[in-house]
Formats: sequence, structure tokens, C-alpha cells
Amino acid sequence: MSSIQQNLNKIKSSLPEQVTLVAVSKTKPNADLMEAYNAGQRIFGENYVQELVEKHDQLPNDIEWHFIGHLQSRKAKLIAPFVSLIHGVDSLKLLQEINKQAAKNNRVIDCLLQVHIADEETKFGLDEKELEEILKQFLDSARSDNNEFKNVRIVGLMGMATFTEDQNQVKKEFQYLKSLFDKFKRHFDSAQCDNIKLNTLSMGMSGDYELAISCGSTMVRIGSSIFGSRN
Repeated sequence: MSSIQQNLNKIKSSLPEQVTLVAVSKTKPNADLMEAYNAGQRIFGENYVQELVEKHDQLPNDIEWHFIGHLQSRKAKLIAPFVSLIHGVDSLKLLQEINKQAAKNNRVIDCLLQVHIADEETKFGLDEKELEEILKQFLDSARSDNNEFKNVRIVGLMGMATFTEDQNQVKKEFQYLKSLFDKFKRHFDSAQCDNIKLNTLSMGMSGDYELAISCGSTMVRIGSSIFGSRN
């Protein structure tokens, strides 16, 4: 058994049943992905559009591809035909573009709204007020006769904690994101809108996924702990 398969089996055996594992395969060769695939992994996450498109074309067609990087509006059309979940939607403009490209492909694309929870300014994401505004606008549109978001579905939130050794800070950031998730889930569950189903909280990576799970994460994005450090 390869080290990739061993790493994957070890991580999977430690995950609670309700937590989905996204194997982050950016910059990794197809041979590495196939080792994970042969060990039963079917969900892979990529950060770069061109790399994702190439891997999608070359690898088995039952793979569920997640785009986990920062998506530029102009590149949404390249992944719209096949992407399963877009993790990092951080503007209404991007949501509108994803909807437009999904409609062209006669698909409904699942999306997570990215929330800025870290201290680092370099990370992308919405603040609480912007998040609330997007969800409200989305709901208002979905309830109108002229729904401009028929081809996207908001299925949850995503966030990246500060890159720090301070576990208390990381925990606070995860707890904050979970509190937002719970707050908006309650509100939109009662609204009964088919295009907003908040059931996924994507937080936690190789260095902090166990902490993220303890704070309520339902989806973890793990790369180096499976494939080894990036080249």
C-alpha cells in the first residue's frame, strides 16, 4: 500500500460520519490522484482553474470536483460544465456569473459563500453584513417572478482560519463561523427556499481539521496530510 493510501485511510478512519473529506490535490500529478482514487477517494479539490480543467479531462469521470481557490468571474465558464461545488464565492457579481454559466450548461451549481474570519488581510471573504446582504438579495430574487439565481444553489459557508500556532485564536475563528452558520441556517430553513439549503460548513485543513471538526465543521479540505508537502 502506498503512503498516499495509508495517509488517506488513517484520516478517513478518524473522521466522524457526518464530515466530508475533500482531498486537496492542487499541483499534484495525476498518478498521485489515482493512488487516492484507487483507495476509494472520489472528492478532489483544486485551486487553479486551468489545472482543474486538465485533470477533469484526463481522470475518471465519477470524480466529484470542488473548486476551492479564489475564482475570477471570467473563468467561471471553464468549470461550469462539470464542477460539483464552488467553495469560495465572495461576491454577488461572482454568484451572478456562476448562475449565467450554469444556465448555459443547463445545470444548477452548488456554492458555498466564503466568510472572512482570519486576521490576515490577504484572505478573501465576506464580513457578516455582506453575507447577510447577499443571502437576503438571493432570497428576494428566488421569491420573485424574475429569479436571477435559478441555476445556483447556496448550500453553506466556507472559511479559512489565520495561519498561526495560536490554537485559541483559530478556535475562536472557527466558533465565530459556526455561529454565523447556525444563525443563517435557522433563518433560511424557515424561509423554505429551494435554492438556499445551508447544510455544509467547510472549514479545516491539514493543520487544523481536528479542531475545526470539534467546532462543528462538516467538510474538511486536506492536502499535505494526504499527498505530502507541495512541490
